[in-house]
Amino acid sequence: MLRASVAAERAGVPTVSLVCEGFERQASATGRGLGFDGMALAVLKGHVDSQPTGEMLSSLLATTIDEVIKGLTCSIDLDREASTEPTALEVVASGTIDHIVELFADRGWSDGLPIVPPTRDRVERFLESGGYDPWRSLGIARPSGRDMTLWSIAVNAVMAGCRAEQMPVVIALAEVLADPGYGVEHSGNTTGADALIVLNGPCAAELGFVSGPGALRDGNQANTSVGRWLRLYLRNVCGFTYDQHDKGTFGNSSRVVLAEHEETLRAIDWPPLSADFGFAAGDDVVSVARMNSGIIVGSVFGSAPPDIIPYLADGLVRASGWELTHVCGLGRGDYRPLLILSPNIARTFAKAGWSKDDVRNALYDAARLPAWKFEKLIGEWSNLTTGRRLLTDMAASGDVPAVFALSNDPDRLVPIVTAPDKILIAVAGDPNRANAFVLSNDGPHGQWTAKSVDRTMSQDLMCRIDGHP
Repeated sequence: MLRASVAAERAGVPTVSLVCEGFERQASATGRGLGFDGMALAVLKGHVDSQPTGEMLSSLLATTIDEVIKGLTCSIDLDREASTEPTALEVVASGTIDHIVELFADRGWSDGLPIVPPTRDRVERFLESGGYDPWRSLGIARPSGRDMTLWSIAVNAVMAGCRAEQMPVVIALAEVLADPGYGVEHSGNTTGADALIVLNGPCAAELGFVSGPGALRDGNQANTSVGRWLRLYLRNVCGFTYDQHDKGTFGNSSRVVLAEHEETLRAIDWPPLSADFGFAAGDDVVSVARMNSGIIVGSVFGSAPPDIIPYLADGLVRASGWELTHVCGLGRGDYRPLLILSPNIARTFAKAGWSKDDVRNALYDAARLPAWKFEKLIGEWSNLTTGRRLLTDMAASGDVPAVFALSNDPDRLVPIVTAPDKILIAVAGDPNRANAFVLSNDGPHGQWTAKSVDRTMSQDLMCRIDGHP
């Protein structure tokens, strides 16, 4: 809505943006990021989904209308400078490490944990090792409007405790954030999903990432620090703090990098997760999506695929709730949950001759829930699908595949995704344990996006003569 207001204001048309109570700071910060500080706002009191219509209209007439009139009749200075902040090379603090750590925490520049002070010398050495141009930009960060320079990327990498040789992975992650298809501007939505990074390729082991026991637990330097970089960069460059763009009701803890167990993938001849996004086995790739809830599928019992599939499918269904509106509603076929199999389970499937696609097809058939419950999850209970239509109506209009409306029986079982390949599978964790982990994803609010990790020496600062380095 605010983006439409900015477009109108640029055209000389006065606007007022309606925002729900509690979102005023986020709206103001969004306007600032778009180059307009002080956009006119009118606040809707209370939560629109939890108050009677009469109460909402009464509040609208009592306060909101006056704010609309004032916003339309009082001019605003659209050229006003945005709030000042330090320049890239400005020294913002000096003193002991304790003092710097405390100051960064007080100013909201850290995640609350101790940081490595990003001194100019440290950042320069971090960049020099790869030959990077500090001022090369990957784009403009949404929604803050800040420049995504390699300098800013390195500053936050130093703060997070990353090593210089891990910079190519961090740059690839920044490229994900800069990609419009990922939708980083949704990183602060109210349900509070947080990004999961999956790493594939030989770079994982060579740069110190672990993929075995405790694959999703913090503690290993590479997995932990690179995962921490993402949250720091979202905070410091993209502007996702509670007083700006982050409106997560509860939020999720930041996640460490999940490195796939490449040894198992090679042994059973399964493609890596990155293959689902067009990459080949052996390519160094980061794949990122914003994930909601996670469920452990513990102690998976069975020595043959038919014994295992029902339990894994049940986990997929249990992890999927309001997110099903990304099947139809907020998104169209965008729901892509992730099933992480321990190497033990993956080997059991492969030993029986099952490919990853065989597993997906079986899960697609088994991971189903009653049509009435699907409709309530996306409509009556969460109010996220316009009109609260039945699946039969959606199928008739082509909004969901025909498999969702094979009959009118409300108890018929329907899938949780629109096609088998929407179920993503990764392999990681303790090779000797039979456990799985399911993560539901936030659909188009952080689409699965993958970027190549380029570990070659950067040519940013190389001299070129007649087009040759």
